[in-house]
Amino acid sequence: MATSSPEALPLDGESVTVRPARTADVRAIRELVAPLAERRVLLAKEAVAYYETVGDFVVAEAAGRVVGCGAVHVLWEDLGEIRTLAVDPAAAGRGIGSTILGHLLERAGALGVSRLFCLTFETGFFARHGFVPIDGQAVDPAVYAELLRSYDEGVAEFLDLERVKPNTLGNTRMLRHL
Repeated sequence: MATSSPEALPLDGESVTVRPARTADVRAIRELVAPLAERRVLLAKEAVAYYETVGDFVVAEAAGRVVGCGAVHVLWEDLGEIRTLAVDPAAAGRGIGSTILGHLLERAGALGVSRLFCLTFETGFFARHGFVPIDGQAVDPAVYAELLRSYDEGVAEFLDLERVKPNTLGNTRMLRHL
């Protein structure tokens, strides 16, 4: 899957294109995430957080409408995180999430990331894509000490810090080597 040329998938006669997100997509991304955040499946974020990281995102679009999104965020030299992977329930079950994840894996590789972390309830989905559960720390002590300096909540979740435990209840920390 090449991120430079969008991939089309059938969706009830419409094609689905995965492309880099733009600022104009932030409202649609927030609408996709809102019901999942209400159910505590994804973390709720302020609008500014999406605008600050819009370059991390790709969106799946059908008939001019965003039907899915996901992001890859670099945490360290060789480590990134898959974040905010969501698909419109009306478009679920058509491989859109897998296609988005494929694009994110490719982007991570292009950035030089060799390991990807995710924090998820969807362990079966991520396991089908090569992610495995992790316990303990996946970085050496020197990197751990550097990561502790980050204000990013995703980094805190990766480090399994006590202060983010309410955000992570029931979630599984998973890792994939590229």
